[in-house]
Amino acid sequence: MSARCFTLSTKSVGQTGCRVKDVRTMFADTRPLQTLAFRRLWWTNIITVIGAQLTVVAVPAQIYAETNSSAYVGLTGVFGLVPLVIFGLYGGALADVMDRRRLLLISTVGLIASSAMFFAQAAFHANNVWLLLVLFAVQQSFFAVNQPTRSAILPRLIPLTELPAANSLNMTVMQFGAIAGPLVGGALIPVLGFSLLYLIDTITLFATLWAVFVLPALPPEGLAATAKAGIASVLDGLGYLRGHKVLLMSFLVDIIAMVFGMPRALFPQIAHQSFGGPSDGGLAFALLFAAIPAGAVLGGIFSGWVSRVERQGVAVIAAIVVWGAGMVVFGLASGAAGGHANVFLVLALGGLMVGGAADMASAAFRSTMLQEAATDDVRGRLQGVFTVVVAGGPRLADVAHGGMAAVVGTAATAAGGGVLVIVLVLVAAAAVPVFIRYRVAR
Repeated sequence: MSARCFTLSTKSVGQTGCRVKDVRTMFADTRPLQTLAFRRLWWTNIITVIGAQLTVVAVPAQIYAETNSSAYVGLTGVFGLVPLVIFGLYGGALADVMDRRRLLLISTVGLIASSAMFFAQAAFHANNVWLLLVLFAVQQSFFAVNQPTRSAILPRLIPLTELPAANSLNMTVMQFGAIAGPLVGGALIPVLGFSLLYLIDTITLFATLWAVFVLPALPPEGLAATAKAGIASVLDGLGYLRGHKVLLMSFLVDIIAMVFGMPRALFPQIAHQSFGGPSDGGLAFALLFAAIPAGAVLGGIFSGWVSRVERQGVAVIAAIVVWGAGMVVFGLASGAAGGHANVFLVLALGGLMVGGAADMASAAFRSTMLQEAATDDVRGRLQGVFTVVVAGGPRLADVAHGGMAAVVGTAATAAGGGVLVIVLVLVAAAAVPVFIRYRVAR
């Protein structure tokens, strides 16, 4: 018990009340849920992200089932990254000059349509890996417009002091869906097939469409009200970053963590070869996909501390080092499975979960840095860059890990990537000390 709490009362009842208060501060800060618009988006996202994660699991599983190749699974990185970069940057520019509610409506309808096309190709047994990859590129285009817009509206909906809590709540919901989706999808793919999972994703997106529809109008403010989206505005947003080393560093360390440390393209092959699962899904496959988000959800549940951290730069570096260590454990465990697959599966899952908890903390701090530092007229463009980095890094990792695994094997690829994360992020921190010194008043 803290000294401050002890002085509140010398009676046992008072001390008990203080203990309860202290325990509550360990859990997620729910103040943002008092805002109606944020609460609607948050609750509907619980439904939507489960469906979205079914598709996230189904696409690589379907590709691997048709090709038996992690290299083809890794191609989702290429087909996802190109539209992500183009539409992420342009979508961010649009979010600065358009009514953000209208832009969210358009991009959400696009996501519904792309999910419906995934359903159609599976239902009619197209069995064409290139069609799958093209549909994935279309879906990522709408995602790239939707995400920076969704993030850019937060400071217009809630007080700035609640941004760390809001970002943690959003991360927790997204990762909850990332648990439920793989567990349900991975286990049911061999039983129900891919088409039903895509259909569920299509239906659940209508919940988000409703929450966006009832948002208030969010027109651009200030000079942005008369500006136009284009290459010039995108370049202006990128130019804004040149004078903000802390924001640039927040992007760099995330690129390091994701490109070198995200082994998800290896999950189908590792589940099949290291842990004895079937080639088209199964329990081990589902558990591997669910482990990182499971760790993130646990981290989110106990995220009350993030709102009180002042030295956010140090916190980000520490979280990424832990992430890298978790990936090292995962890689070593998957390589050592042999005749003790169940024991090493537990160890591998533990490494992924620790990494997931660390990544949740890192993402919450980096999102808050960006939202607090930027003015509203440039916030959409910076969120577009953030979306490109956050979502693009894992897609580059898909390509790199898929190709490297064909050369040195899955275990060496995963463990070696984790080691590189730790080394490179510490080198980056030493090279840019202003990031380590970054702090905010809480």
